Amino acid sequence: MKGDVSGWQIEDSLAELEQLSSTAQLEIVGQTYQKLERVDPGTYIGKGKLDEIQTWLAELHFDLLVFDDELSPRQQRNIEEFLGVRVLDRTALILDIFAQHAHTREGTMQVELAQYEYLLPRLTHQWAHLNRQVAAGGGRRGRGARGAGSGPGSLGAGLRGPGETQLETDRREINHKITQLKRNLEQVRTQRELYRAQRRHAGIPTIALVGYTNAGKSTLLNALSGADAYIADQLFATLDPITRRITLPSGREVLLTDTVGFIKKLPTHLVAAFRATLEEVTDADLLLHVVDITQRTAIEQSREVEVVLEQLEAIAKPTIVVLNKVDKLDASQPLDDVLQAFPDGLMISAAARMGLDALLQRIEETLHHTMILVKVKLPYRDAELVALFHKHGSVEWEEYSDEGTTIKGFLPERLLDSFQDYLIRNA
Repeated sequence: MKGDVSGWQIEDSLAELEQLSSTAQLEIVGQTYQKLERVDPGTYIGKGKLDEIQTWLAELHFDLLVFDDELSPRQQRNIEEFLGVRVLDRTALILDIFAQHAHTREGTMQVELAQYEYLLPRLTHQWAHLNRQVAAGGGRRGRGARGAGSGPGSLGAGLRGPGETQLETDRREINHKITQLKRNLEQVRTQRELYRAQRRHAGIPTIALVGYTNAGKSTLLNALSGADAYIADQLFATLDPITRRITLPSGREVLLTDTVGFIKKLPTHLVAAFRATLEEVTDADLLLHVVDITQRTAIEQSREVEVVLEQLEAIAKPTIVVLNKVDKLDASQPLDDVLQAFPDGLMISAAARMGLDALLQRIEETLHHTMILVKVKLPYRDAELVALFHKHGSVEWEEYSDEGTTIKGFLPERLLDSFQDYLIRNA
């Protein structure tokens, strides 16, 4: 509903809101926007725009209004009282999509935590049952859609607040659920860290796929690994991280992890709730930043990804920019700005399997540049370390003596602890 800033055109932002609404299985019957010098603290948009929207009711018969920003509980309540229809903000819409697409126990817990933290300050406002026709702040008129899910995470139930008479009781209950979910997710985080520690000890490099939602990360995972991760032409088709083993041209094996897609104005509740999952990004040796080159907003989308990477303190990690979907480029589509923004970007098509050999070669070269030159003398009783060096390092030379095996070469930084006692200094 608001004119967008920071490089995004209003039409692009509204088109994305339309796609979010369609992904949430809402039928779109209208759209509008307003350029604001400042947000109205009581109703977000101005009184004149509210009056205009009210005139739509008789013609369009919508019963849900979607805003392309997060509303305060007060703003949401005031708009609903003025118009007499339900109101959703962008955060609630994204939470509903996540609830529909979370399939594992971990993913469900993460979404529930984000929903409860979103709901807590809104408890004084009772949510009624939501029907499926909406007037959205976005996009063209949409075709009919299926009814949304009715599970705990759906728009119709997962974000519905308790009645006023139960306010204090429900507030205590939700706080208790938040505490329990955080405790359970902390256990998941601990288990993930143990698993990552085992991977570090084994010396297998890890690569994380990051990118804007629907950029083609899951398709790339499937293409490189032969996996069968679920893919669909919709936002947030997959939420749960999937890790697969792939083989580089040299025969070296690495682990490739597909992570949740990012999006403009990604709710902070979700970033916090998905901390255990997103630590796969912070722990990776290398990031593959997948960019949908067919999008007019490709540069803006990549910047939104970088914003989240900064929040995760992963922005400085070695990164390969992968310009995906080149097979879908329109011949008339200008690419000068995109190519200038990503001068080292590698153009591929994951779906058509174009450019994958070059990508695997770039991965190998980049990982090699992150390795550290060392010289070690390994006693014969630790023969497994010799095998570990050969499997995950790059041996320049090797010699044998009565004391053991001396090796000079490159090792991944994550393996240095395993060889710490055998390092030859200043060699």
